Amino acid sequence: MPPTEEPWQRTSNRSSQATGRIAREGHMPETATAPKAEPFRASIMQIEPQWIDYNGHLNMAYYNVMFDRAIDEFWLELGIGPVYKKERHGSTFTAECHVRYLREIHLGDPVRILVWLLEADDKRLHTFEEMRHATEGWLSATSENMSLHMDMNARRVAAFPPDIQQRIAGIARAHSDLARPEGIGRSVAMPSKR
Repeated sequence: MPPTEEPWQRTSNRSSQATGRIAREGHMPETATAPKAEPFRASIMQIEPQWIDYNGHLNMAYYNVMFDRAIDEFWLELGIGPVYKKERHGSTFTAECHVRYLREIHLGDPVRILVWLLEADDKRLHTFEEMRHATEGWLSATSENMSLHMDMNARRVAAFPPDIQQRIAGIARAHSDLARPEGIGRSVAMPSKR
């Protein structure tokens, strides 16, 4: 029996054929497989030298850049990538974001981000992301987000089209079977002194 892998160790949620098609077309193929009950694993990312600040570690702003890149990959899984915006005039705007910085990332550290779709309705997506060292697995940061679906012609919040709602609902159902990661719903607060 093969050893059990942690989610951050697996290479991708997508087959190489689907991944290539996503890269070319900017959306999931119509014949996409049923969603798996595991967090979405974004591609492994490398820290760029200009992202390192005077403290010698990844600057806080670039954690958000990396989380955003992972969400862009996840949006392709949902069918709401660049082609969707171009052809169907819909997109998402981030309404709220909370990032926790837990352990430093340095130049040369490979990073993998895992994404959970916690909740979804006809207009909103509630996601949680973990940034992990891609080979050692330790947790560096988390990001929790609320994204709104936008009609880009009206530039107003609008419902997802029915086919997209169906795809999102399938992934949300699969993710609802997962253990919820630690840190969901956290807020900024000073611990009380005793």
